[in-house]
Amino acid sequence: MASVDEGEVRRLVRQAVERALAEQPVPSAPARAARPLVERRVAIGSDHGGFALKEILKRHVTEELGFEVVDCGTYSTDAVDYPDFAAAVAREVASGRCARGIVVDAAGIGSTMAANKISGARCALCHDDATVRNAREHNDANILALGALVVNRGLAGSMVRLFLGTPFGGGRHERRVQKIMALERGQ
Repeated sequence: MASVDEGEVRRLVRQAVERALAEQPVPSAPARAARPLVERRVAIGSDHGGFALKEILKRHVTEELGFEVVDCGTYSTDAVDYPDFAAAVAREVASGRCARGIVVDAAGIGSTMAANKISGARCALCHDDATVRNAREHNDANILALGALVVNRGLAGSMVRLFLGTPFGGGRHERRVQKIMALERGQ
């Protein structure tokens, strides 16, 4: 068997990688702008009880905060089942297609429970700025649940702004979030 020169192998691999990267087309500025970053994409969904607030929040998130919205329904005030829409939002977030999610029903409780059944979803039911800040900084919540009969639209807008703008604190909190994720895996 012939001996292999490690330096030669490294050189050949480096050349192959450089060649492959050089062949990748670089999108033009308009193409990059047309394809928004996932970090700026928010999934939103509601049942009939949260429909009106969802519509207000969609406009707030796009027009005032500059995010792209993926509307997971519902699309009217006709009676529907909240687990369907909460799960749809959670799947968008857990898959990585959206960075964050917002679910709205009358009280926010049912949607929270449903969303948290999807692996990778960390949905937090919040009622004020303090609970939103804690959910993001300490728990790395990726879905915000709101109750349309619990928070008014002005407070809801403030909470969404805070939810989308507050980074995860990491540090000592990272270990705790990892333990939550381990629970999902049955560990």
